Amino acid sequence: MAAEAPTIPLLTPYKLGKYNLSHRVVLAPMTRLGSYGNVPQPHAILYYSQRTSKGGFLIAEVTGVSDTAQEYPNTPGIWTKEQVEAWKPIVDAVHAKGGIFFCQIWHVGRVSNQDFQPNRQAPISSTDKPMTPIDGSQPTPPRRLRTDEIPQIVNDFRVAARNAIEAGFDGVEIHGANGYLVDQFMKDGVNDRTDQYGGFLENRCRFALEVVESVANEIGADKVGIKLSPFADYMEFGDSNPKALGLYMAESLNKYGILYCHMVEPRMKSADEIVESPHSLLPMRKAFRGTFLVVGGYNREDGNNAIAENRADLVVYGRPFLANPDLPRRFELNAPLNKHNEETFYTFDPVIGYTDYPFLEDSA
Repeated sequence: MAAEAPTIPLLTPYKLGKYNLSHRVVLAPMTRLGSYGNVPQPHAILYYSQRTSKGGFLIAEVTGVSDTAQEYPNTPGIWTKEQVEAWKPIVDAVHAKGGIFFCQIWHVGRVSNQDFQPNRQAPISSTDKPMTPIDGSQPTPPRRLRTDEIPQIVNDFRVAARNAIEAGFDGVEIHGANGYLVDQFMKDGVNDRTDQYGGFLENRCRFALEVVESVANEIGADKVGIKLSPFADYMEFGDSNPKALGLYMAESLNKYGILYCHMVEPRMKSADEIVESPHSLLPMRKAFRGTFLVVGGYNREDGNNAIAENRADLVVYGRPFLANPDLPRRFELNAPLNKHNEETFYTFDPVIGYTDYPFLEDSA
């Protein structure tokens, strides 16, 4: 008898709420700059359908909740009727191939500058502390949100979630990571407020949990995930006790019964740099009662180990999935991977570095 092929943990099925996933390799939400005028474009149909497998789970690129939410040119939004209509054929293409598709909704807060703001106003944040210039760009000093303005921002997330469902998405992921607005409230390295949204950990997490509650009430908790990066401190948004922050959020999220929590590994010193870290996501994994997703520097081997050792339910891949539209198939065959080209990550080109990475049969 022929020996049975060994089980590949990443390629075992998983039940994500009501969705039956055929494998555990998730497409990460990655910023792409092809949504001209903040409206998704037809070339995204090919990009996402290339990366869809039957029973695969995809998280769309960061999508703005309002006209104050943008950081880069040509990132998509979901606050206008035109944007909602433009997303529909993209979502339909993923569903046609049997994929499950969530929309990541975000607000960048102080990471923006006035060039991306209506009437060139100051970007909003939890604080009025300006950021240090990055890559030669000069962030505009932010405006601290008044306490009475915060419910409107919470409502922007709620409406964006409703719009995402109208566009056909299966659910939404709230972007609460990487130094953007939700994170700017949570982290004491940024949040210097003295009202009920600042000071103690519970107060700093209030905004994030109000967004979660509002979105879950609008579309159903079974259609909601959140991305968090308690240990990250690039872009000047560190916290003095990241483990306590991560644990408090993991435990608090249980109250709302949301579908999943997606956390960035402590080893990610920046979006690009992996370092040795004494910290672990395991306490948050144990505390959170829903599906737990991990992201940050994973390859095939340590992704398999994370599943086999029950440190995660699903593993999220960014650059490898960008450069290998058939990544689950390559993992199955242990085939070599295409190298990603960083120079084309943030171009406006609808093909180069976007839909031109070869599949296995093309490169054979």
